[in-house]
Order: sequence, then C-alpha cells, then structure tokens
Amino acid sequence: MIPVIGLDVAKGESQVQTFLDKKQPYKKSFKVAHTLEGLARLLDFIKEAEDV
Repeated sequence: MIPVIGLDVAKGESQVQTFLDKKQPYKKSFKVAHTLEGLARLLDFIKEAEDV
C-alpha cells in the first residue's frame, strides 16, 4: 500500500500526518522544521512509511 502523507505547511515548520489506510494513522503527527535537518528527517520518515 502507498501511504498518504498530509502536510500542514506554515512559516518555519510543517505538521506531518501519515495514513496507511482510510482513518488508520501511521504513528503520531509531528512537526518538521524547514531546515536541511528537518527535511532529512521527513525523508527518512517517508521511506520508513513506504516500507510498512
């Protein structure tokens, strides 16, 4: 299954929530800073969710 990732983009950071199926969240939502480190964290999370 392909995960659905929702991003609530705001100035300085974004809120991330992922769903594996309808109304089935994958882990808890979290914030990602708009920095190289934050985007690297988001990429790692996306790769992890794809492997589930």
